[in-house]
Amino acid sequence: MELWWLLPVLGGFVLSIIFTDVVRLFALKWHVTDVPNEDRKKHKGAIPLLGGFGVYLAFTVVVLAVLWSTGHFTAGAMGNAHIYGFLGGGAILMLGGYLDDRFHLKPRQSLVFPLLAASLAIVSGIEVDKVTNPAGGVFEITSWISDAFVFIWLMGMMYTTKLLDGIDGLVSGIGAIALAMIGLVALSTAFFQPDVALLSLIAFGSVLGFLLWNMHPAQIFLGEGGSTFIGYLVGVMAVISGSKVATALLVIGIPALDVAFVMWGRWRAGGSVKQADRSHLHFKLYDRGLGQREVTLLYFVIAILFGAVTFLFSSWLKLIALGILFVIMIVTFLWLPKRKKHLPEMDA
Repeated sequence: MELWWLLPVLGGFVLSIIFTDVVRLFALKWHVTDVPNEDRKKHKGAIPLLGGFGVYLAFTVVVLAVLWSTGHFTAGAMGNAHIYGFLGGGAILMLGGYLDDRFHLKPRQSLVFPLLAASLAIVSGIEVDKVTNPAGGVFEITSWISDAFVFIWLMGMMYTTKLLDGIDGLVSGIGAIALAMIGLVALSTAFFQPDVALLSLIAFGSVLGFLLWNMHPAQIFLGEGGSTFIGYLVGVMAVISGSKVATALLVIGIPALDVAFVMWGRWRAGGSVKQADRSHLHFKLYDRGLGQREVTLLYFVIAILFGAVTFLFSSWLKLIALGILFVIMIVTFLWLPKRKKHLPEMDA
């Protein structure tokens, strides 16, 4: 890691703090807010939305500044098309998020924007050309399989973070941890991808700056665009870093499995998988008596511990770690009651 990297990483952090405050004031002025009119919403009063704009603007400004003033991002496997396609996909999510937060789009309408963002990423050349074989060596991937995988992967990541966004600081914190882990892995001697590492760390700084506004009690929420953009950031970085999908999964594994189990449960019960409710793990933990900060910090600790597996173990052991995550989720869902009244004094 070169010393000058501190400037863009800190720049993303500081700009995110500033831009988020500007966006917060804009959202309050134009009444683009989240009103706690449902049982699953525990915040008090109207909280401004559109927070993802603060992250996106900070990330974009710094990335373009580095791209236009240095050759760092294009010194390796990445090219200008990758960067512009990446940022363009984020802009699509921001547009869709604004429209959804402002006009409350129907699910089918809001789906269009993640679909376009994922498609643009693929068209810009973001792909997987090989996958590590746990037994040794690699599997070469054909272009159409790569496109299908990247599309499904990005949609899955975007909807994981979108559906996870129910507790203050949870999505932004998990996203920051995942981006930091991807960046550190890219810096390791086994991979050493300084271009990818810097891009990931700029994203980390940008998300971390927003997290200061978003921790409980949150002063602004990510909104529709921000919640999908965090998943998009992590998903794209995992792909362009040489398919570090295992790293992303180990960090975001509990939330991803939670979303899968909740969707399966809703489908089994005959309800709509799109219907928001309090069946997610973070809500169950909250209803069990943990405060929002405690639930968030618990997720952070688990994400960091499993993310560290990337640095310590081989591919086979990473698969075992993912299996352990799966078992933990099954045991947790069986152990936690479906609903237990939360003690208000514990949410301080």
